[in-house]
Amino acid sequence: MKKYDPWPSGKLPLWKQRPELALVMQQYGITEPREVIDLFERQVAEYCGALYAVAVDSCTNALFLCLKEKGMSGFEIEIPKHTYISVPQVILHSGNTIKFSERKWVGKYSFYWKLICIKIYDFAQNFNRNSYIKNSFCCLSFQIKKTIPIGKGGMILTDNLEAAKWFRKARYEGRDVTKPYDKDQIDFIGWNMYMTPEDAARGVVLLEDHIANKRKQKVIGWENYTDLSKQKVFKRDIA
Repeated sequence: MKKYDPWPSGKLPLWKQRPELALVMQQYGITEPREVIDLFERQVAEYCGALYAVAVDSCTNALFLCLKEKGMSGFEIEIPKHTYISVPQVILHSGNTIKFSERKWVGKYSFYWKLICIKIYDFAQNFNRNSYIKNSFCCLSFQIKKTIPIGKGGMILTDNLEAAKWFRKARYEGRDVTKPYDKDQIDFIGWNMYMTPEDAARGVVLLEDHIANKRKQKVIGWENYTDLSKQKVFKRDIA
């Protein structure tokens, strides 16, 4: 029986590979492509001051998974009315309703429920050294206009080991990627929200450049976003 190969991209001829993947695997002596994701996660966690980081395919989906991990459905989630349009959408997709507020923010903001900070932070504009907020979920963005512009990607920062384990399964259809596909018995239904080794490798390269050249993120906030409370599509879903 042929040995199960979970991610064959690193075995392809070099001319078929995205150059960052081959470069990072060679630089770090990595033989299994998925280990590049682990490497990127460790580097981001260390830079931001978190114990754990879990890579996903977008900040939007990172926020979604955080709501799911907390079991939040049927809640009225309060967010600033000036933010990116995917944020209220993901609140609705997770089975909750929206409450827009006048809250102003710079770099980051948290989700609230009944004036209680539920410690899910939109960190899309807040990629900075030692920026992690303890006992919370902080969701990063690696979209093309962000500090680490891999094109599309995100990450969840946490200091909760059990949550990190859940996120790693949830992002990949509930699977344990350390087990062969035909041997894995999943214990919950997950989602298709993982980051590929190729994208993670680009993240490693860009993060190393960011650190080596002491680059800083341009911090923006509420003034850079449109007022979403004026969008007719959300009016029927506002709590």
